[in-house]
Amino acid sequence: MATRTLARAATALVAPALALGATVGLAAAPASAAVWSSCDQWGSTTLNGYTLYNDVWGSGAGTQCIWANSGTNWGVNASHPDTGGIKSYPNAQKVIDKSVSSLASLTSSYNVTVPSSGAYETAYDIWDTDHKYEIMLWVNKTGAVGPLGTSQGSLTLGGSTWTVYKGDNGSNDVFSFVRSSDSASGSVNILPILKWIKDTKGWFGDVTIGDLQFGFEITSSAGGLNFAVNSESVSSS
Repeated sequence: MATRTLARAATALVAPALALGATVGLAAAPASAAVWSSCDQWGSTTLNGYTLYNDVWGSGAGTQCIWANSGTNWGVNASHPDTGGIKSYPNAQKVIDKSVSSLASLTSSYNVTVPSSGAYETAYDIWDTDHKYEIMLWVNKTGAVGPLGTSQGSLTLGGSTWTVYKGDNGSNDVFSFVRSSDSASGSVNILPILKWIKDTKGWFGDVTIGDLQFGFEITSSAGGLNFAVNSESVSSS
């Protein structure tokens, strides 16, 4: 949740192109040598407008190495013990730096390959510039993982259903949107999610959206598991 490094949801439209079960498996390493890789706990680099973070921030973590062919095609091999607690959030970050009211659009698409074992979720993690609010969009999950806070009920948005959770980790408010069905590939219209939080629920005001991150929040991956972002895009105006 929000104790990781800070550098690093009315009518949202989520259109999964594939069910997770159709593509789950161990992700292969890149066919050719990656343009960047790091096994450093805090390893990071910037490629074509996205900043990549290895971000091994949790206690009791094992080893994790990140590779990237670009800011939108990257992955990790993670070997974290099955001891509970989040170990890492390898991710790609895009800076938005616009208030909710000034955004005309904010959309993203993703295509991932994830393992069938371990405990993790694939998630967007969206922050305001003051780091008072964290919005998480879980597109798939495996194993013993769950969002912070209490359920606020379910919403059907654009043909998909989310269960919404609201919580506080002591440092910031956390709003988590968990899909009722897992997806390995799809697109998300994020702006209506932000407007639903702001205008329908009043959980925050006209905040400025700073960092939009997408990656894998890993609790356990014993023996070494591979996660890959085959492609991703973030677009705002």
